[in-house]
Amino acid sequence: MIPARWRPMNPADIAAVDAIAAAIHMALPEQAFVFAERQRLYPDGCFILEMDGDPAGYVISHPWYYLRPPSLNVLVERIPDDASTYYIHDLALLRRARRTGAGSAIVRTLVAHAHAAGLPNLSLIAVYDAAAFWRGHGFQRVDDPALTRQLAGYGAEASMMVRPLQKQP
Repeated sequence: MIPARWRPMNPADIAAVDAIAAAIHMALPEQAFVFAERQRLYPDGCFILEMDGDPAGYVISHPWYYLRPPSLNVLVERIPDDASTYYIHDLALLRRARRTGAGSAIVRTLVAHAHAAGLPNLSLIAVYDAAAFWRGHGFQRVDDPALTRQLAGYGAEASMMVRPLQKQP
């Protein structure tokens, strides 16, 4: 297994994030300014995966509104003070980073972060064939007709998924 480590994303990483996104999300393109804005607005939720010193993945996440995911390739302008979910905008791993445990490691980090922020759940839109990965981490599909239009922008197989968090004693 190739050594991998997650580290905080910084503004200089946006070009690498853009390149990884272009390689993985050809059918769901977003411009670099979207990644840059999310990193600027909520750096605590943005990480780069390095393998042998090279970027091999990223995650962008932030507090948001439950069942109201941001549209693709659109600026959010601010992180809401009254957020009701911890939203995982994107977890993208290059092929060489998959099945290394890196994806599971960052999900554990994000769950801990959402707990610390006092949010009741994590949510995301699963695309491609990622729903099985997310189910393995406690996420469940949410079927809500109000999401139909929003999900259409993420591809035919997109599904909203949520992981409730237990209250800390």
